[in-house]
Amino acid sequence: MKREGTLLDISDGKLYDSNHMARIGCEDCKGCSACCKGMGESLILDPYDIYQITNGLGISFMELLQGRMELNMVDGVILPNMTMKGEQEACGFLDERGRCSIHAIRPGICRLFPLGRYYENGDFRYFIQKDQCKKENHSKVKIKSFLGIENLKAYEAFVKDWHAYLKEQEVAVKNALNAGEDEKMKKLTMEVLQVFYMTPYTKDDFYQQYHERRKAKLSPVV
Repeated sequence: MKREGTLLDISDGKLYDSNHMARIGCEDCKGCSACCKGMGESLILDPYDIYQITNGLGISFMELLQGRMELNMVDGVILPNMTMKGEQEACGFLDERGRCSIHAIRPGICRLFPLGRYYENGDFRYFIQKDQCKKENHSKVKIKSFLGIENLKAYEAFVKDWHAYLKEQEVAVKNALNAGEDEKMKKLTMEVLQVFYMTPYTKDDFYQQYHERRKAKLSPVV
């Protein structure tokens, strides 16, 4: 989710890499699920999230859209996000105790919180989002350990590439719109969803599958 304002507006102004220590420890959200509620359409999922969740739960992307996730337009393309449900507008994966039922395979945006990513010159660094986490007195932890992502180097390379690709798609959609190329715009709007989400992932190496799709531009699903 994008946040408006300067770095100083939304953080303490410091930037970190994954080997840095940061005051973000929250005792594994013990007794709290505030960041899993009232998030609207902001918990946007990337292809790695879908790979993890579909293979982890043994269900398809289309099955996830039957209550747990929904589709919305984001910067000119259609992307999935977590669905908020009920009076508390809670994530559909919260159990009756208010705990995440898919914690081991939770999305990257959930692992990241209360960190954000600051993108610049084809790279990114982490920052602590100001006044976002409800817990007080955070402990210092290494960001790499906090994220708990296997093969973090490959994951971060994927995140950079995915961010750049979405920006390219955003520009392409705007150009098609300005040129009055309605059919091309519609195709571009759906392309990301069809190629990187609707086309199933096997349990094999995600990064290989992702980069094959980036290179080959798979034919849209019909």
